[in-house]
Amino acid sequence: MGAKRSGGPSASGSTDEAPGRLSVDDRGNITWQWAEKDDLLADDPVGEAERLRVLVDPSLKVDDDSTDPMNPASENPKGLKKGYNPYNSGALIKRRWRRKKDLRKLSKWIELRRKLTETKDEE
Repeated sequence: MGAKRSGGPSASGSTDEAPGRLSVDDRGNITWQWAEKDDLLADDPVGEAERLRVLVDPSLKVDDDSTDPMNPASENPKGLKKGYNPYNSGALIKRRWRRKKDLRKLSKWIELRRKLTETKDEE
């Protein structure tokens, strides 16, 4: 809990090399106050590049997801069982769909059963 944090994203952690520090303005807003270095305070492309270079943390990397551009949603087979989560739903994929019943054939089968039961009752 009592660990010290450096004033910026510098790797060394010493306050001499810190690019700046957090400060509170007169309205109570927290702002970043740059160190008094000419490179950081310059209002030109070189100064902007230097500020960006100082703020970039070399231990971070960009991890590209290798998703299919034609199908950006990943599969979520558990979504049909667990329920719908709008933030992590993914593509709801069912492994096997039931075949649709042909209702005409079903009605013919029911009609045939009725006829058979009627003929058995008559005999």
